[in-house]
Amino acid sequence: MNGKSGTDKLSWYPVYTHPKGEKKAHQTLLSKGIEAYLPLRRQLKQWSDRKKWVDEPLMRSYLFVHITQKQQTDVLMTRGISRFIYFGGKIASMPDKQIQDLKLLLASALDLEITEQNLLPGEKIKLKAGPLKGMVGEIVSYRSQKQLALRLENLGVSLIIHASASLIDRV
Repeated sequence: MNGKSGTDKLSWYPVYTHPKGEKKAHQTLLSKGIEAYLPLRRQLKQWSDRKKWVDEPLMRSYLFVHITQKQQTDVLMTRGISRFIYFGGKIASMPDKQIQDLKLLLASALDLEITEQNLLPGEKIKLKAGPLKGMVGEIVSYRSQKQLALRLENLGVSLIIHASASLIDRV
């Protein structure tokens, strides 16, 4: 036993931000000394006169905080934070492994998209090669292609990765 009570244990919590306020809320949390993670992906934006690469939030209006239960009020009092995400009537928390998997996924060069569509459970699989080796997910049929869906439980979203069938083992 590590001697920490339930209110002193650090956990990852998804929080909902004001629209288009993810980056400012993330910076404000960091300036308060609160560990926060904002998943970003690089996208090429087109304007009428130019193109530019920009870092966009992977999931609009979401970011993650690594806090104790005692710090929840401090997070809610942060400018740009709207609310915590609830699942099953209580504030949702995420296992450290899911945050690590998300960081690993974004560090890889795989093509990915995000959907809030409720994907039906399919065949359980495990990646056997590449930067995401060992990651477990589900196969779904999406836009007539075979793709891997990594369901982020307690969040209501799924990540879609375009992966070759040769990289997949059935579980």
